[in-house]
Formats: sequence, structure tokens, C-alpha cells
Amino acid sequence: MNTRLSAVLFALLALVAAPAQAAPPPQAEREIEQLIAALARSGCQFQRNGSWYDAGQAQAHLRKKYAYLRKRDMVASAEQFIERAGSESSMSGRAYQIRCGTAAALPSANWLRARLNEIRGKPAAKPAAAPPPR
Repeated sequence: MNTRLSAVLFALLALVAAPAQAAPPPQAEREIEQLIAALARSGCQFQRNGSWYDAGQAQAHLRKKYAYLRKRDMVASAEQFIERAGSESSMSGRAYQIRCGTAAALPSANWLRARLNEIRGKPAAKPAAAPPPR
């Protein structure tokens, strides 16, 4: 077999063997986009690695992390996006925080999960009721 034909066959085999980059399911893509957009519109501040950023900077950061995860086929649901991109720094491991107005800061994962429940039309989780007195 000549060298040129061998090179073409090798290239074709490499293409066939390369893993496909599957996009998340359409519902997951919509929900993730809605989460990022909700953060951008929120006016809240986003803390990562000890510094506070405005909602626009937070959106840009989460979009970069989402693109990284998509490229590696590492996100198939909004829950995975929250866990893998929206919860903590992949560099330091420190949890992200969100602070809205004068309210106390809370873990970004909690804020994002609450927004996801709103997107899905689910009521917010209520604290467990105290057991009835004996």
C-alpha cells in the first residue's frame, strides 16, 4: 500500500475512533441557559475565590465553565451544571457564594437549585414541620 493511501486510511480511522461531542439534551440546554440568564438579570453579586463580582461577570464565568464541560461531554443535566460549574471553583475548591441586596450570602448551589425549581414550576422546598407535641 502506498504512503498516501495509508495516510488517508489512518486519518479516516482517527475520525471514526474520535469520541463524539454530544450536546446536553435540549431540555437541559434550555434550563442551563435560563439559569445563567437568571443570574445575569438578578443584580446579585457572585463570590469566587474570595472576591465579589457583579452578575454580568458571574454570567461570563459560568458560560466559560459550561463551554469547557460541554466540550468534554461532562454535563447532561441542569443538576450536573450546578454541581460541576456553579457550585465551587475548580481551581481552589472553594464554594461560590451569591449575595442579593442586603440578604446574607448563601452557597451558589442553593441559589441555582432554587432558580431551577422556579424554572420547572416546582414550589420551593419548605422546612420540615416540627412533629406534633405529645
